[in-house]
Amino acid sequence: MTKWLLEKLCNQKIVADRRLRQGRSARTSFVILDAQSIKNTATAENKGYDGGKKISGIKRHLAVDINGFPQAIHITRANIADRDGAIALVTLNLEQFKLVRTMMVDSGYTGQNFANEISSLTSAKVIVVKRNELHQFSVIPQRWLIERSFSWLGNYHRLWRNCERKLNTSLMMVSLAFIRLLLKRY
Repeated sequence: MTKWLLEKLCNQKIVADRRLRQGRSARTSFVILDAQSIKNTATAENKGYDGGKKISGIKRHLAVDINGFPQAIHITRANIADRDGAIALVTLNLEQFKLVRTMMVDSGYTGQNFANEISSLTSAKVIVVKRNELHQFSVIPQRWLIERSFSWLGNYHRLWRNCERKLNTSLMMVSLAFIRLLLKRY
């Protein structure tokens, strides 16, 4: 089971099956990418400090399709910048991003260097969605899909905080949560 989860076989097959059942292609051409900082418990070995969110812990980097299905998951220390974590996510999952043409990100991923790096790894165009100029809350179409995916993870008590000693174990727990969610809901 550990080998399957680390090779991402279970998650990819279930997501591909669910997409085919909806009449879509098995692989997506559009992904939404974001990161979530999570606090550590005392037992966790790997941690960093996210100065922007003032959290000591880890970051979950997630890429989802238009349904909120996970396309790629990567776990890093919280002190890793969103842009660097996203580049590592894409680099580690190049096969999943082979057909991706458009990648939507929030303002934490701004910068021409990031867009150039992503386009050199994949042929995807990066769209940066910025929040309202008046700094008022507004629902940004399609961006809420990744926030909903992070919210789904919040329903699992073990994922409220990082209780795992190793980053790989945390990755497996997130993968198992998504597998359970996909099997239960779809």
